[in-house]
Amino acid sequence: MRRRVKLAALAVGVLAVPTGLVVSTAGAASANASCGRTGPNLDNTVVSMAAGVSANMRSGSSTSCGVKGWADNRDSLDYYCYTWDANSASWTYLYNRSDGTYGWVKDSLLPNNGSTKHCGF
Repeated sequence: MRRRVKLAALAVGVLAVPTGLVVSTAGAASANASCGRTGPNLDNTVVSMAAGVSANMRSGSSTSCGVKGWADNRDSLDYYCYTWDANSASWTYLYNRSDGTYGWVKDSLLPNNGSTKHCGF
């Protein structure tokens, strides 16, 4: 269900006009967290990373951004919000309570597919 909500938010970026024209707006797909950008704490979800699973925590919502830490092996993760990358994949900004690091993790690697609260960018 959470994935459907995110996909629906992404689809809002294109509007059909009654005349048959399609008008494109600056939707969520064009927004991302540039390297070094943090996200606001909009979500109160705390999860535990699955045992044996590891994901890089990055400085922005892209694999080209530097690695700041890791979310792995039952770490306690506090979700803040999500945004999109240039390829329309969603990423969650989070706080790793187990080691005190903050960073962006691709939602496909997170429990429950990451945060359900959009960062606003």
